[in-house]
Amino acid sequence: MAITAQDVNKLRAMTGAGMMDCKKALTEADGDFEAARDILRKQGQKIADKRAENETSEGLVLVSVSEDGTTGKLVALACETESVAKVANFRELAQQVLDAAVRTNAGTKEDLLASKEADGLTVQEHITDLMGKIGEKIDVTYATLTAEKVASYIHSDNKKGVLVGLKNVGGADITEVGRDVAMQIVAMKPVAVDKEGVDSATVEREIEIGKEQARAEGKPEAMLEKIAQGKLNKFYKDNTLLNQEFVKDNSVTIAKLLDNKQKGLTVTDFKRVAIGA
Repeated sequence: MAITAQDVNKLRAMTGAGMMDCKKALTEADGDFEAARDILRKQGQKIADKRAENETSEGLVLVSVSEDGTTGKLVALACETESVAKVANFRELAQQVLDAAVRTNAGTKEDLLASKEADGLTVQEHITDLMGKIGEKIDVTYATLTAEKVASYIHSDNKKGVLVGLKNVGGADITEVGRDVAMQIVAMKPVAVDKEGVDSATVEREIEIGKEQARAEGKPEAMLEKIAQGKLNKFYKDNTLLNQEFVKDNSVTIAKLLDNKQKGLTVTDFKRVAIGA
């Protein structure tokens, strides 16, 4: 059957796909709009499969914290090039994914991607559709956090974001200190809240590295364990949030910064997402 310009424009309005892609899909589907939509979706899946190994170093990070301040959602939508990260339909999709996370209170990335939108398509299907339109791989990173109070921060490049869970807030206004701690996490990339949160494999690796360094320096075998433990304590100081020096004032640790604000105020957990870093 003959495919008219009106038909092509109708499919474009339905899918957002390019004119030539819409015309080709309608021709292949003999004018059946639903079949044409399926063809376009399969095109997106082909691109996703073909570009599965490509790096996604550009994109957009968005955050939402509930009105009562107890739950935060963090979404990173990553693509391959800066130009795609700036186009409207990519940024709209990022907001759509975040809105879906908030609406469904998704506990995991898998739950989020499987959730359905008003049009009956899943979040993953919407992502696949956009891959077909832009011709690039798109990745999603998702984090959610619940605490007595949740603070958040998005870095100025819109490619890094943090959620921080705080407890023992009392009546304190933690807006500023919460943001400061979140900024600390973006900048200093701690591996855990405190040394108790560092996994055993990391601890064992740091001890072995410490021993090898001491051995290379010619230290006696009998002293290696003690030296390695000292290096492990330095690792905790540099790499666990509460023990790190505050980047704005290295005379205090993050633990002391929080306690100065409100006695007992501390961090229970944090989530950090970053695109290309």
